[in-house]
Amino acid sequence: MTKERFDTLFEGLTEQSAMELLVQDPSEMGNPGLKYMAASRLAASDSRESLDLLISVCEKDSDDLFERITRRKAIDALGRRKNAKAIAVLLNALTSTDEPTVVNAASAIARIDVPLGVEERGLLLKALLGPDNQKRAVIQAHTRLKIKDTQNAIKDFEKDENPLVAGAACAYGVRIEGRTELLKPLIAQLNDDNAGRRRSAVIDLGDAGSPDCLDALARAPVSMPLRAKSAFEIVELAELDQTPGSFDSLLEQLLEDNPTLLDLSKECECSEDPGELEQNFQHRDEAKQYGAARTLMQMQPSSALEIIDDLKNRLGSDYGIHYLLTSCVGLMKLEERSDIIRSSLAQTDPQYTKSRIAAVWGCLNLELRDQVPHIEALAGSAGWVPLKWSCRRVLKVLSQ
Repeated sequence: MTKERFDTLFEGLTEQSAMELLVQDPSEMGNPGLKYMAASRLAASDSRESLDLLISVCEKDSDDLFERITRRKAIDALGRRKNAKAIAVLLNALTSTDEPTVVNAASAIARIDVPLGVEERGLLLKALLGPDNQKRAVIQAHTRLKIKDTQNAIKDFEKDENPLVAGAACAYGVRIEGRTELLKPLIAQLNDDNAGRRRSAVIDLGDAGSPDCLDALARAPVSMPLRAKSAFEIVELAELDQTPGSFDSLLEQLLEDNPTLLDLSKECECSEDPGELEQNFQHRDEAKQYGAARTLMQMQPSSALEIIDDLKNRLGSDYGIHYLLTSCVGLMKLEERSDIIRSSLAQTDPQYTKSRIAAVWGCLNLELRDQVPHIEALAGSAGWVPLKWSCRRVLKVLSQ
């Protein structure tokens, strides 16, 4: 799915054009922002020439804002390309005084995922001495690369006052040291009042890799795609030692994403007032969005249909609202709006991928067997595992 997104974002910007932009002096450009956009564009390339150019950009530190941003984007691009040739320059970037540069470098090293030598591991551990976002990224890199911290430096952060730092350290303790008791604070954080902390906990639980948290992930008031990413990472690890399919019911619950089954606080509850519903559907906190969807599902069908039609006509291009309306139509089995399910299933733009998942499950709930050929085609072409898995799961029932 990554390359699809890049193709959409940078449509019309060829690899050659991006490389030409990347070597220009930002002070001589009418729009210097194009320089760091070009670096991001090259994440979707695979030529040796563009790889070497990204590496050369990462080697240069600068006081110029646009050059610094370009370096950060180039580092991120190298991580996405996952070429081990970039490791040396990324390790050097860990010594930068620019925090975002170090954060991106640590994340890129983890993405490339090659064994690090003793000296290289020492450089990564030394990068713990920085701001909180940097600490979190460095700890995450240790977890994802399965690096044993022989100095026990990470353990000191398990009770850090910043829950984002503490969460990453707890995930490390679970994954690398097998200390499953550290799952408890991470699971508790799934219901934090702060949306950012909830999202961080979902990521940390994915890093922790324990199937003991799958039930909590299925019920967490956090965006479905983020939870799905962590859940599938966990299941992939767990099924190496357990019977494949052991977690299908939990994955199904998570992907069907029924708001009435989520752990929503009273603060997320919403009245049936159309204005309040709309405000919550557009809220930046997913828990508020789910609260509005839950209220919609509990309304009389005729009233719910009026709300759905109004929101679809005025705000249907909003990706979040598009997803929730598709989901509610399927979960409520509103046959009168099955056209919404069909339309969402046919969407091909990457930003509507989660709506396609909702549409697949909607086809099951509404028994839209005429959509089986479309679901079969999607099952074969989908690049995102949760979407492919949903298609195959639904086809087992609809094809009977």
